Amino acid sequence: MTAIGALITSPLAAIAAMYGSRGANRAAREASAVTGYDSLTQRLVAERDKAEADQAKAEARVDVLELEVARLRLLVTQLGGTP
Repeated sequence: MTAIGALITSPLAAIAAMYGSRGANRAAREASAVTGYDSLTQRLVAERDKAEADQAKAEARVDVLELEVARLRLLVTQLGGTP
C-alpha cells in the first residue's frame, strides 16, 4: 500500500511544484510590470509638470512682449509715424 501511495503522490507533488513555480514566475512578471508602470507614470507626471511650468513662463513672456509692442506703437505714434 505504501508503495502504491508513493507512486500516486510523487507525480502529484511534481505537478504541484511545477504549478507553484509557474505562479511564482507569473507573480514576479506582474510585479515587474507594475514597477515599470509606476516608474513610467512618475516620469510622465514630472514631464507634464515641467511642461506646464514652461508654458506659464512662455505666457508671462508673451504678456511682457505685448506690453512692449504697445509701448513702442505709442512711441511711434507720438513721433508722428504710423505703427
